[in-house]
Amino acid sequence: MQIADNHVVTLHYTVKTQDGDIIDESQSTEPLAFIQGSNFMIAGLEDALYGKQKSEKFEITVEPEQAYGHRQDALVQAVPASMFEGMDIEVGMSFRATTDQGEQSVIIIDKTDEHVTVDGNHPLSSLTLTFDVSIEDVREASAEELEHGHVHGAGGHDH
Repeated sequence: MQIADNHVVTLHYTVKTQDGDIIDESQSTEPLAFIQGSNFMIAGLEDALYGKQKSEKFEITVEPEQAYGHRQDALVQAVPASMFEGMDIEVGMSFRATTDQGEQSVIIIDKTDEHVTVDGNHPLSSLTLTFDVSIEDVREASAEELEHGHVHGAGGHDH
């Protein structure tokens, strides 16, 4: 069965920077399972999966435009420290923030008595990523999985 939209894809992966540094891998854990076409994966990897089959292995390099985008200076801003009153915050902590564009993850990159500087860019923004992928299984998603928007069972979500 070839990978198409609404198929459950189960795969192992290793993702590296252009310098060969490993960012993440799944071989030491369970394989990753997701519904193809649900935008669960970055666009460049999801696009490369179409037409592939169980047991295929491949490597793909994904440019920032098809991964986590380019860094945007406008997503780095200093906010009043009073917004975090009563909270014990440290550089490196991440939070969900409400913005004009909706919910967004931000990371604290600096703090003073007056201001906290947050960065809304994804930590992997502006990076070209290389994925080594091994497709472990491909099957049609069940009606329930499609309705819920995620995979049930092994490698997915259990209710």
